[in-house]
Amino acid sequence: IFEDVAVHDAFTPPMREHVARNAARTEGFSICSAEPRIIGGNRSKNPRYLQVRPDVAHPLDRYVAEMGARLNRRLPFHKPLVFPVISVLSGRRNHPPGDGTRPLCVYGPIHYQELPELFMDYVCSLTGTSPSTTGAGSEGALTKGPFNALAATADLNNALVSMLLTGYAGFSSAAGFIGPRYRVDHDVSLLIPEIWCRLFPHERDPKRLIEAGHLERLEDYEYAGKTVLASRLGWRITAKFVHTFFGRVFDNPTAVFAEEILKPEIQDPAVFADGVSNIVEAHERVARAYFDDGTIDDLCPPLKALLHIMAHGNYEGKDAHHPDIRALFTRESLLASEWYRERLAIKQARDVALWQRHVRSLTDFLSRPGHREEAERLGIAERLRHARSELERIRGTEYLNSLVGTIGADPIHRPAGVAAGAWAAGVPTRRIARSEGPLETSTT
Repeated sequence: IFEDVAVHDAFTPPMREHVARNAARTEGFSICSAEPRIIGGNRSKNPRYLQVRPDVAHPLDRYVAEMGARLNRRLPFHKPLVFPVISVLSGRRNHPPGDGTRPLCVYGPIHYQELPELFMDYVCSLTGTSPSTTGAGSEGALTKGPFNALAATADLNNALVSMLLTGYAGFSSAAGFIGPRYRVDHDVSLLIPEIWCRLFPHERDPKRLIEAGHLERLEDYEYAGKTVLASRLGWRITAKFVHTFFGRVFDNPTAVFAEEILKPEIQDPAVFADGVSNIVEAHERVARAYFDDGTIDDLCPPLKALLHIMAHGNYEGKDAHHPDIRALFTRESLLASEWYRERLAIKQARDVALWQRHVRSLTDFLSRPGHREEAERLGIAERLRHARSELERIRGTEYLNSLVGTIGADPIHRPAGVAAGAWAAGVPTRRIARSEGPLETSTT
């Protein structure tokens, strides 16, 4: 690399210096940003993502996009231009059967799942084989201790509350394989933003897509004497969806997304059935782990019911299709529930504890001998007045009511003095006088 001037000069100055310094060595190893890692004597098949940021490499394109948005919105130049997140689409890595792994190639290019089915998948975090992983199975970042020292229940509770409050739809795209015969790598998942940015808001609404025939539901069915719970896959796009929306990107979209891609079971019915069974069994296995370690008690009621269904097939005699179970996963049910009100009470209690700490710290600073001049320079007295004012505001009922519609705080680390369900007539029945233990804030 050092002797190839064109290549060497393409690096940033720090990397050029790094390469030149290591080129002079006679032994050992060197790391270079242009070369993949050596694993087991071979180059890794996963060099990760070395794409140059297009907004930095092509600033004119970004300028044109931003100015176009300003003109479309009639937004003056002095006002900030905001690009809200309009959709969140999960990615799925799929693989065909082989090398001792069962199939996981049952998903079409785009699926929509209602929250019960979506969170079954989130709980399980099932993934197919990938160059960046050691195998297939339940091994998403949510399930890896080194990446997440918290119990997964905290993330699951927060994710459910977030999706219920914001109304984001549970769409997902495929990568790897669609059915056992079609390898797509990341092609489909990289294509989705091109499709989604060309859809108007009403065209991204799952209810409208279903009514228009752009999505079809997968139903449970019998195969080889066994029930295949294909309903866990939710809804998938139809040929009508491809014709209507993919035509905004492709000249002949139906030639690209043939029926075998939209309906993977056509490729091999036995592989499809085994792939669905693989998912359902993984759901059961992972759900049972929450019962074994006791973290099932840390889940909010909707997710607790869902894990009972994943592990045992029912909750109080009701399966995932029962109207009572579906009703748990609605915004209206969330806002009316005691467990959500508890999250808001805990959030208020933690905020009170935080501002109590601020008051104590500022008071302590003012009381120290010889700090008068420094306190005046830093405006500590004014900061203390502000902290006391905020503490009184946050203790009030009005602040608590203002938290409705936010994520609140997870009750796993419930502050002392706040009991479960400590809320009556819209206000907490008990407030914290002082906080014991670590003080922390919570993102809303």
